[in-house]
Amino acid sequence: MKQKINLLEGSIPKVLAKLAFPIMGTSLIQMAYNMTDMIWLGRESSNAVAAVGAAGMYLWLANGIATVPRMGGQVKVAHALGAGEKERAAEYAKASIHIGLIMIVLCTIVYTLCNRPLIDFFRLNQESVVQDARIYLIIVGIGMFFSFMNQILTGMFTAMGNSITTFRSTTVGLAANIILDPVLIFGIGPFPAMGVAGAAIATVLAQAIVFGMFLLAVRKDGILFHQIHLFSKSRFSVWKEIGQIGCPVAVQNIIFSSLSMIIARLIAGWGDTAVAVQKVGSQIESISWMMADGFATAVNAFVAQNHGAGKKERIKKGYQTAAILMACWGTFTSIILIFCPEIIFQVFIAEKEVLPMGVDYLRILGVSQLFMCLEITSAGAFQGLGKPMLPTFAGVIGNAARIPMAIALSATALGLNGIWWSISISSIAKGVVVPVCFIMTLRKYLRGKNGCIS
Repeated sequence: MKQKINLLEGSIPKVLAKLAFPIMGTSLIQMAYNMTDMIWLGRESSNAVAAVGAAGMYLWLANGIATVPRMGGQVKVAHALGAGEKERAAEYAKASIHIGLIMIVLCTIVYTLCNRPLIDFFRLNQESVVQDARIYLIIVGIGMFFSFMNQILTGMFTAMGNSITTFRSTTVGLAANIILDPVLIFGIGPFPAMGVAGAAIATVLAQAIVFGMFLLAVRKDGILFHQIHLFSKSRFSVWKEIGQIGCPVAVQNIIFSSLSMIIARLIAGWGDTAVAVQKVGSQIESISWMMADGFATAVNAFVAQNHGAGKKERIKKGYQTAAILMACWGTFTSIILIFCPEIIFQVFIAEKEVLPMGVDYLRILGVSQLFMCLEITSAGAFQGLGKPMLPTFAGVIGNAARIPMAIALSATALGLNGIWWSISISSIAKGVVVPVCFIMTLRKYLRGKNGCIS
């Protein structure tokens, strides 16, 4: 299979499909990483799921931080490649890696040395759950290098129109995780049963394997990586350009993660079981949003390269195609979550007393899936144009509104379901505002005299 896809020419649906399907497949595989952990840990106990759910909030936060070098680098590299400037693209890629290395050191220090106060924030009810959460956070904190670098390299390969490399690398990592999880969680053969710690070790080892696969691909690349000289200084002006694209997206993700932690703390008021339900439910729901995020990544690269080449009409047709496809996907996932919640949730936690809470979560969040997919796709298109501020602003406001809504609605007869409704309502609002704003921006862009937005 030809790995690099020409995003500037050819049938738009075919180009988007060739780029997006491997990325979406990668998103599904990344989702399967977490689901594999949840399925095996669910066999251990709902407390184990709650522990990983609490610690996992900080991994989500780290992923938001990693968005700065990943998204900023991806967009700027794609702009440069679209304009035919390979040396400039290599400068952006080098700077992204340098930024990422600094962030890796900071996150590793904080997660390994400050694990106790970080986990205590959630006010979990059982000390055994707290201890498991701390152990999980320490282990994945030590392996933070692989998580960050895999994201940055994913952005670089996507910017080149080479999404198949990411798909292959992540697939190998998933296979390793599927094998390692039961072995290390329950203990098979010479390996002792390590429970939550085993799940963390399996995840880190799988990510290390993915990084190794990326390194093999880097050695074979003749477009970008052979021009990167990591041990030479990267210019501050390049850091600034990357930050202008990546920081707004990262801020949105970080705020979203932080607000989710506050909501998790509210959820803990209904017991550790409610935390486990939220963790499992969000993993199931990720079938929808990770697919949309994967497609948005493809739209981002498509728009960015065509923006660099000044092909405005192609950007319009590409966005229209993407929006239609994601609307169909969002509708499909809504139907699944609303009408088949019991079957899906029981795959992860079979405890009968937990099931009703899980069913309510999936049905309530199922209402907003169409809108969430449209928001994510439109945000990717905004970022591809180098204009991340508007979707960031809408995302921050919409996510912040969840806290007062959650407090108000949970104080009514809805109880815990009021928190789920606060999430769903805000997703619907963002799914209306962001697409409408992008359509208005796109019209202004198309009326411009050149290929740039002022």
